[in-house]
Amino acid sequence: MAEGQIESMEGLVRIISSKLKLVRVEQGFSQVKMAEILGLSKKTLVQIEKERILSGWTVCVAVCALFRQSEVLQTTMGGDPLEVVQALSDIKTVGPREKTWGGKVWWKMEKRKGRFRLQKNTVSGHYRILDEDNYRWCSSFDREFMLETLSQLADQ
Repeated sequence: MAEGQIESMEGLVRIISSKLKLVRVEQGFSQVKMAEILGLSKKTLVQIEKERILSGWTVCVAVCALFRQSEVLQTTMGGDPLEVVQALSDIKTVGPREKTWGGKVWWKMEKRKGRFRLQKNTVSGHYRILDEDNYRWCSSFDREFMLETLSQLADQ
């Protein structure tokens, strides 16, 4: 996947829809069980897996939430799929969240200010701000917002 392909909700829906069968197989679920977990009919799941239709946004979010540790999703998204969902949803809340590995894989350093650093995901193209202890404070696809937030956090 080229950088920046996940820059819209529609893009994420396309990608998750195309990876749904791989996630299901990785997790060891039958089509019946996976459809039940996602609240779909088996027929709809089969249509998505055969790429005849796309999943909806809510199914996409459910897949990212329920299978966030999936190697398929982690590799496809360049890390935590829920972080990508949140960034796409344009939820711009700032505050310490989960601890990360600090960006050893899939992340490029953009800017450092005070005890904070801005990183860009090389797979999805979204940004995040981490503190010196590798806690994520904010994620977004909006670079200008992230630069402004970085400055505000560093000035506190």
